[in-house]
Order: sequence, then C-alpha cells, then structure tokens
Amino acid sequence: MRPERDIALRRVPRLRVKLLRSSAVCKAGAYPKCFRIRKDSMDKPGGTAASGPFEARYLAFLETITTLRSNLHRYCARMTGSVLDGEDVVQEALFEAYRKLDQFDDLRPLAPWLFRIAHNRCIDFLRRRSVRHDAELAVMEPDVVQPVESHGRDVGRAVEHLVLALPPKERACVLLKDVFDYTLEEIAELVDSSVGGVKAALNRGRLKLAKYPALWISPRKKDAEMSKLLHLYVERFNRRDWDGLRELIADDARVQVADRFEGRVDEAPYFGNYARRRVAWQLAVGEVDGAAVVVILQQGEGGWVPQSCVRLEIADGRIQRIVDFVHCPWVLGAATSVAIEPTP
Repeated sequence: MRPERDIALRRVPRLRVKLLRSSAVCKAGAYPKCFRIRKDSMDKPGGTAASGPFEARYLAFLETITTLRSNLHRYCARMTGSVLDGEDVVQEALFEAYRKLDQFDDLRPLAPWLFRIAHNRCIDFLRRRSVRHDAELAVMEPDVVQPVESHGRDVGRAVEHLVLALPPKERACVLLKDVFDYTLEEIAELVDSSVGGVKAALNRGRLKLAKYPALWISPRKKDAEMSKLLHLYVERFNRRDWDGLRELIADDARVQVADRFEGRVDEAPYFGNYARRRVAWQLAVGEVDGAAVVVILQQGEGGWVPQSCVRLEIADGRIQRIVDFVHCPWVLGAATSVAIEPTP
C-alpha cells in the first residue's frame, strides 16, 4: 500500500496565491518596505535579512501555505539533520519564495515549487557545513544497482531518522519518494536531475539503509559555557528579571521570532511580549535531538507540557542571537527526542 499523501501538497489555493502575488510584490526587484531589507545582506547565509515585525502581506502568505508548513519542516529537518536547523532553512526558503511570487506559474501546483526552493536551501546549508557531495555526481555514474522496493508507510517513518547516513542527493530522493510519495518525474525536477539519476540515487540509498539499519547520530559533546548561560537565562527569565537577562546578552545581539520578527534585541518587544502572555508558561533547560536548548513549557491539565523551544547562539561568553520557535509547534513534533532537565 502506498503511503498516504497529504492532499494539501497539491491543493493549495491558487487564487489566493495569485492575489498575494499581485499585492505583495510592489514591482520587480522591489522589497516590501516593512521588511526594511538591505539588498547587500541578502547573500549572507543563515538569515532572512529582515528587520522589524514581518508585514501583513507576508503573514497572509504564510497563512496561505499553512497546510504545507509541517511537511516542509519535516523534509528540511531530515535533510539538515536537525529540527532546529530545519526550521531555520524553512524560514529562509519561505522568505525567498515570497520575494519570488512574481515568478510563480499559477498553472502549476505550489507545493513542488516551495519544496524545490527549500531543497536548494538545504543543499546550500549542507555545503556550508562542509558535507561531502559524492552523490551529487551520481547522474554521471552507470546505473548498475538493482532496484529495491519501498515497503510502505512504516518504513517511510523509520527512514526519516536514518537518512543522515546518506549523501545529500540520495537523502533527498529517498525522503521525497519513500516519505513524501512524490513521483520519479517530480523528484527529478525538484533535485534538478533526470529520472534515471533519481532511480540510481534512490536504489543506492535504499540499499545502504537496508544494509545499515542501526546507524544513528552520535550524541553531541556537552558545552560547559553554553550550559551555564542556558541555566542563567532560564532562571532569570522565569523570575521576569529582564534587566538581569540583558546582562547576558551582547549589545548588538539579534532576536528572531520565527514567522513574526527579526531584529536587534534592544529594539525588540521580545521580553515585553512574554511578560504580557495570558497563558501560564515557564522555561526549562533541555535538549531537542541532542541539541541544548531552552524549552518553552505551557501549563496543561496534566501539568507542564513542552510547547516549543528557543535556541541561543553564544560567543565570548554572551548571547549573540536568540531564535524563538514559539509560533512553530511542529518543531518539537518532528523531534526524535525532547528532554527536560529537572528543576534544581
């Protein structure tokens, strides 16, 4: 039986996208004023280059593709090997897609177009991380691998956590076919290859996964400096000691609240927004797939429940960047493991 395919992958409302495109892009090459984008900053890796609250048209675009978000994140998370890095890549991809809406063909499905942008961003991410690209030349090699068939949805779910053992092209082909159920022709277009090249990469990837079913990612080394800052950050945040928090943060530090805001911490309403939250919340030090993070807990009927997380980037003993995924609950949903340190 073929894996169930999210019908939203093909049926995103085209009319609404068309209206967004005509209103969101002022003119070719122009960027929305509310983003206050510096053109020279667009080439810098790892950021959206936005400054300030995201404008209403961009938020409307995000609402239009809301049914695709979890799948885009799921794909990028497995490609990058991290649910946190995966969401960063999705943020970049969606911002790029928004700027290119004037290039989108209304007669074609939106999902493959978004997936291709996200795929290219994943490859850029992996290249920046010096990942080997042996499989990128796979289309040049003779296709002598015997076909290996997928065994359905359960295998697809397991594959998601093993594909990091594969080179990028094999990884992408296995994910797109065995997890997201794209056709060979669709995959070829997404990864900029031929159907023959996709078949070869898919067969090699499946063979490797069948041969090494127990491959897993080694745990990350503990960082004493990061651990100390995380505990201080959580302790002061839970006390609403905003002045104490600012002592931990570099003067030019930036904050990104996914889907909402990007800018300098000292110009952001970040702490005030948390102070005004009406739902009961608190922070805790924890790990998501082995990465040290701040976990956002929300009070439920059975006690405190992990709702989302925050990643801190540090240098020279101070916090340089805060990335808050509070508006992206699918991040924790895609994680293999979420651990919370007990409160002292």
